[in-house]
Amino acid sequence: MSARPPIRIDLRSDTVTRPTHAMRAAMHAAEVGDDVYGDDPTVNRLQAYAAERFGYAAALFASSGTQTNLLALLAHCGRGDEYIVGQEAHTYKYEGGGAAVLGSIQPQPLTNQADGSIALGDIAAAIKPDDFHFARSRLLTLENTIGGRVLPPAYVQAAISLAHERGLATHLDGARICNAAVKQGVELKQAVAGFDSVSVCLSKGLGAPVGSVLCGDKDFIKSALRWRKMLGGGMRQAGSLAAAGLYALENNILRLAEDHANAQMLASGLQQIAALQVQPPQTNILYADIPSAACTGLEKHLLGRGILARVTPHMRMVTHLDVSRADIDEVIATFQHYFDTWQAASE
Repeated sequence: MSARPPIRIDLRSDTVTRPTHAMRAAMHAAEVGDDVYGDDPTVNRLQAYAAERFGYAAALFASSGTQTNLLALLAHCGRGDEYIVGQEAHTYKYEGGGAAVLGSIQPQPLTNQADGSIALGDIAAAIKPDDFHFARSRLLTLENTIGGRVLPPAYVQAAISLAHERGLATHLDGARICNAAVKQGVELKQAVAGFDSVSVCLSKGLGAPVGSVLCGDKDFIKSALRWRKMLGGGMRQAGSLAAAGLYALENNILRLAEDHANAQMLASGLQQIAALQVQPPQTNILYADIPSAACTGLEKHLLGRGILARVTPHMRMVTHLDVSRADIDEVIATFQHYFDTWQAASE
């Protein structure tokens, strides 16, 4: 039996990117120190740069977006408090229930609308009265982008205003906030304006191998730093990792437009296949509805040509800096070949 071809194109996520030669050079040359003592100069530069770019007083480097989101929830809420969140949100659905398990913070999940938002009326109705029968509503969390969808700016500001008027703090899971800013053509500060805190992932479309930054005011970051230590997130000579994140923020934001264009090109090609229903992407994430009977064969067909993807009836594909325009052409051709054969066999 012949060996499977090596994987050349990976569409599972933008977390699979690998550091470029220039990023590796920056990591190799990074000055380091003990960051638990606050002595790592490269970590300090990253934190200062991130805070400035996003318009906050301070920032904190952590190992992952899951950790920065958890640090934010722990810093904003206490035991018995509640945070309001979308059913589809990463902080609620995909982070292991960390807020409840580790912080005794109750999530109040609400239905996400088709555009990824949470209806303002639903948010208002979910905020609990000041009564000891209820968990204390303390925080509204939004996510931008969510499933590749960019939240409308007017909605974001309305949600922030509602939360603040009702005494809630606001946190943004901005794992792909740079994608949102590029899509909207706005500065990073404008994309996060009004949020009390924001988590920014460096290891997705920005291409760093690991890491996320949490931004907020100085007292908030001081609290988050204590929680990071308690959770085992204090790193020592972390400058090599921070250098990758700094390089990503300095060099890889505007190029996200290439990923968006490639996702549009992929969607346009797949829309020509009659068996598929393709949702037009807004950023670098697209979804295609595929006949269940075709999924197993399609996954094998893709693997046989060195293309790795999670093939499900509601299939997600993600473009990133390791996927070129030529790769997109190849993916489209591979899908077309498979479904030409599959359709003929089905008739």
